[in-house]
Amino acid sequence: MTSRPRISTRIASIAESATLAVDAKAKALKAEGRPVIGFGAGEPDFATPDYIVQAAVEAARDPRNHRYTPAGGLPELKQAIADKTRRDSAYDVEPAQVLVTNGGKQAVYETFQSLLDPGDEVLLPAPYWTTYPEAIRLADGVPVDVVADETQGYLVTVDQLEAARTERTKALLFCSPSNPTGAVYPPEQVEAVGRWALEHGIWVVTDEIYEHLTYGGAKSSSIPVQVPELADTCVVVNGVAKTYAMTGWRVGWMIGPKDVVKAATNLQSHATSNVANVSQRAAIAAVSGDLSAVEVMRTAFDRRRRTIVSMLNEIDGVVCPEPQGAFYAYPLVKGVLGRTIGGSTPATSAELAEVILDQVEVAVVPGEAFGTPGYLRLSYALGDDDLAEGVGRIQRLLGS
Repeated sequence: MTSRPRISTRIASIAESATLAVDAKAKALKAEGRPVIGFGAGEPDFATPDYIVQAAVEAARDPRNHRYTPAGGLPELKQAIADKTRRDSAYDVEPAQVLVTNGGKQAVYETFQSLLDPGDEVLLPAPYWTTYPEAIRLADGVPVDVVADETQGYLVTVDQLEAARTERTKALLFCSPSNPTGAVYPPEQVEAVGRWALEHGIWVVTDEIYEHLTYGGAKSSSIPVQVPELADTCVVVNGVAKTYAMTGWRVGWMIGPKDVVKAATNLQSHATSNVANVSQRAAIAAVSGDLSAVEVMRTAFDRRRRTIVSMLNEIDGVVCPEPQGAFYAYPLVKGVLGRTIGGSTPATSAELAEVILDQVEVAVVPGEAFGTPGYLRLSYALGDDDLAEGVGRIQRLLGS
């Protein structure tokens, strides 16, 4: 009898989400009573605003929400997302261009499933969010890394994209503000990238989930707004998770041409059907409300941003550019590698992350998870005291 693998090749080849793995390990150690401080998860430490929670409570009591609803999303939520997109991005779309998904990850996954055929290449600026290359591969696509380091502010150029383009290039994944670097593309560079994609008939999948989290003079720019002609070959991914501290509610969406959205909706009808109705009702309250709660969080993140950058740059061998958006710092740590630290001599950023967790009980994510070894990602979406204590532990360890 022929022996066959128990797990399919497609699924066996997927890498575990490094950020979730680090977060899970940190939480497990905390459950054991260890004083672990976690910088791993991209999750605001704020509670979901009360008015959103109240909308969910009322929805749970309404029998309408106890039944199946349209797979593509509640009509009221699709309209609210279209209205919110017009308000926040000046991008005018119809509800028929919106698909409500189980978080931003499902939106990314279904977008690539709908766009890619086997062997299609997707240009992927690196450092990148860990899910992007796996979602591309699950659609039988080929991620093509385009690396931008700290010397260029982690922003890829049109020349770099053009150098990576081939006859197989189908799409570009664009994320600004960026996870993991916090980089924000200025409007003129967003437009230049969009014009280049339009010229070469390349789809743009743009992740705008951190749109409201920018600092200083930085502003988020939506690529189909900067280049309106790109709208027919552009998919916008977004969600409520980061802006409204709703990571656990699992509501995201994709906005795109009607034929792509219809195809993705067909896929979702077989994969998960509708997003939980209570979460959808909460999302209606979120996107329809004002941004006052977001501003409170943004102010706190800005304060923490300045603190973490200052403290990291005090460490000999560490270089931390100042992020302009999201809530991540992405320091270069190559100057630390090869040193003896607490009896260990880490040669890679992955080994350094292990040493930091083992020696001082601080969880960080190594750059290997984001396609660029030699860096660490630290989320500053945690309390001020924990942030100062956690980075202080790293300072003492690496300075010893």
